[in-house]
Amino acid sequence: MNDTHCKISAATLARTAALALALTNQVLSACGKPMLPIESATVEQLVTTGLTVAAALAGWWKNNSFTPEAIEADGYLEKLRKEK
Repeated sequence: MNDTHCKISAATLARTAALALALTNQVLSACGKPMLPIESATVEQLVTTGLTVAAALAGWWKNNSFTPEAIEADGYLEKLRKEK
């Protein structure tokens, strides 16, 4: 097997570490000894911010055509897709 196929990406390691931290904090919190003492107001703010960021990224990523030329190009693209 090629060596490049066996490397774990930094993003995978970061996600795994974040999950481990969250799970550890959850277990300790259930035992009454949270690692990360977070108040409910902070959680509400984080959730609200997360939803706002997700909506902003989704809106930004989606093709938003405002000019007549862009709208015409969208129609042309849709026509090409239907021809396949």
